[in-house]
Parts: sequence; C-alpha cells; structure tokens
Amino acid sequence: MYGMRAQDNAPALHFRSDRLCRVNGELYFSTRENTLEGPFESAEAAAREVQAYIERMQNMAVIDKPSRLYR
Repeated sequence: MYGMRAQDNAPALHFRSDRLCRVNGELYFSTRENTLEGPFESAEAAAREVQAYIERMQNMAVIDKPSRLYR
C-alpha cells in the first residue's frame, strides 16, 4: 500500500501489521513512532485505545498545520 504521512517527502511502501503484541504476558500496541502503549487488560481495551491514539495524533496534526488565513 502506498501512502504519505505529512512528514514524508515521497510516497513509500507501508505494510500493515498487527499492532497488538504481548510483552512478558501483558498486552500492548505499537505505534509508527516506535513506542509501545499499554499494558491493557484485554484486546478490546487495547483496540479502543488504538482508536483514541489515532484520533489524538490526527488532532495534533490539524493543530500543527499553519493556518491559511495568514498567507
């Protein structure tokens, strides 16, 4: 799948993978920023937090973009 993130200079090939993993028996999810978030009690709780994390990152990207009003 080809796609660009805001900080990418050119399209790149990104492979989707399972973001959930277990570390020492505890459930975490990994991010594009190479962090592990968690631990979580269940896969359902982790999935909710994945969605919340994505929404936070998208909101941060919108806030960080310069306003077109000042051009």
